[in-house]
Amino acid sequence: MKSLNLTGLFVGITALFVIAISGVSFAQSESEQVANRRAQLEKDLAAIEAEIDKQRVFLEKKQRERVSLERDVAIIEHEIEKAQLSIRARDLEITKITENISGKEETIGALNEKLVREKQSLAQLIRRTNEIDDYTIAEILLGNQDLSDFFEDLDSFEEIKGALDQSFDDIEVTKENTEAQKVQLIDRRTSEQELRQIQVFEKRKIERREDEKQKILDVTKGEEGAYQSLINEKQKSAAQIRTELFTLRGTAAIPFERALELANAASAKTDVRPAFILGVIAEESNLGENVGTGNWRTDMHPTRDRPVFEDITNRLGLDPDQLPVSKKPWYGWGGAMGPAQFIPSTWILYEKRIAKITGQDPPNPWDPSTAFMASALLLMDNGADKGTYSAERLAALRYFAGWRNATKPAYAFYGDEVMELATKYQGLIDILASS
Repeated sequence: MKSLNLTGLFVGITALFVIAISGVSFAQSESEQVANRRAQLEKDLAAIEAEIDKQRVFLEKKQRERVSLERDVAIIEHEIEKAQLSIRARDLEITKITENISGKEETIGALNEKLVREKQSLAQLIRRTNEIDDYTIAEILLGNQDLSDFFEDLDSFEEIKGALDQSFDDIEVTKENTEAQKVQLIDRRTSEQELRQIQVFEKRKIERREDEKQKILDVTKGEEGAYQSLINEKQKSAAQIRTELFTLRGTAAIPFERALELANAASAKTDVRPAFILGVIAEESNLGENVGTGNWRTDMHPTRDRPVFEDITNRLGLDPDQLPVSKKPWYGWGGAMGPAQFIPSTWILYEKRIAKITGQDPPNPWDPSTAFMASALLLMDNGADKGTYSAERLAALRYFAGWRNATKPAYAFYGDEVMELATKYQGLIDILASS
């Protein structure tokens, strides 16, 4: 007769289960050192972003001051410092995201190991189940264990098997969620790298101004009178301003005089400042040169925008494959059209308003006059018609990143650059108005 010790058997099975489900929890897979490093990155990033805000306040104040050698030199120096800080902030953000990706990979690895351990335990449980099934009731009765204890052990045994099965399901769900988070982080890192490239380009432009500053100091010897004379000599004439080309994204450049006419017409209908409209359109064109263009088949939202885009282009008699659209960023979908950079699903919401004002039906997103009006309407809805610096800057950020992302530090550079461009264009407009 076989010797049966179910209590010992159950204890062994329970031990297997405990070993399987204990181990190192996937929630604790990140070491304390990694957690501390991540906390330090957060602290460093917050400090840099606070310094960037200080630089922004300083620049805004300086730009309101009367033009002078001291003022202009200070502006250039602080613009360069702000650009350098922004690049450092992007580098820290990229490092943080990369470490988060590594953490997700560690979690997935720990989950896989836990799954293997529990499968091994389940296999042993199944073998023990078969061993128990080999015994007859007579053998159990003749054994040394009480019958009620035997069935109690069997109930506990089934509970353990059920717990393992549930654990498998939980691990698979957690793994899938972690994999999805990892993919999102990789997309976000790609977008942060693109933002960094834009900021590096802007920093190079500012560094060219540093060279210009040095030349100015060499010529003027630091004397204010000589600097004012130099400004007067370099100030563009009204004729030069009128003929200077204004770059547009997704269509041909137009003379500045024509761009100002379009901005004035749009302003008359929306109360959005013409110089600010020009600043937004110019910044969008500048981004187009650096980020590149996308493809409507891959960069547009498949259900929200692609069908609408096809409808828009069909009604305009245009080939959708030949039209430039924006690339897809990490925080959403791309597919923005023309100089005003509307996505199709937003364009369709404004289409009737645009058509009513312009008389163009259907309105064409790639037509400069239509794009200016559309841009002004969206900026007005974003709050730019209030006319204050902060309202315009926030409207620009909403234009670029949407209302949800408008206050995130990662996009602050866009609002700052739009306002700098608006100041530049206001100066040109003032010259034209006085001529």
